[in-house]
Amino acid sequence: MEKAVNPVSVEILGKSYTVACPAGEELFLRDSARRVDAEMRKIRDSGKIIGSERIAVVVALNLAYELLQSRRSEESDGSPNAARVHKLTRDIEAVLESYQSGG
Repeated sequence: MEKAVNPVSVEILGKSYTVACPAGEELFLRDSARRVDAEMRKIRDSGKIIGSERIAVVVALNLAYELLQSRRSEESDGSPNAARVHKLTRDIEAVLESYQSGG
């Protein structure tokens, strides 16, 4: 049985888009659209790249790079969140060490 698909409206750089979305995934899609919108605004506002299409391509490349880096990290550590957990552990240890030394 196929999963139901619902139309979801999102706004990116002031333009409205209606996107087909699997039922139950609407919040994730909206969060994704907000992330894309924020990244596109950041690049547009920097003034270094002009044109929505070029900005969209740069954002797509940046997000793909980020995703690939995350996957590589997961593969090398053997678990999905191992890199994040390892970093948080180091951060917590640093704070505890600072606290214990009176800092």
